[in-house]
Amino acid sequence: MADNDWKKRLGVVYSTDPDFRYEEATEKEPDTLPPAAQRLTVSIDRKNRGGKQVTLVSGFIGTEEDLAALGRKLKIKCGVGGSAKDGEITIQGDFRDRVTGLLVEMGYKAKRGN
Repeated sequence: MADNDWKKRLGVVYSTDPDFRYEEATEKEPDTLPPAAQRLTVSIDRKNRGGKQVTLVSGFIGTEEDLAALGRKLKIKCGVGGSAKDGEITIQGDFRDRVTGLLVEMGYKAKRGN
């Protein structure tokens, strides 16, 4: 079934070569920069969230595993839920000051946005 996943190949021209194998272009995740080299922005977001506020940490450069680990630490320290995906950490509630302080303690260059 995995060899015949046609949705990933939309827009690819048909080949008559019997030995042709479609190869997907895989993007390599960037290596995680050390905390002192990271420039993170901590802001608040209310859009498309039903009026709820979330603290948004953006600007992280690194692997998804390291992003998830940092998000997990921040969520535990704040005692709330959230998520970490697509290079952003989302923490439920308005914790801009606390998150900025925690990131600075961890050695990150963090600034408070809006």
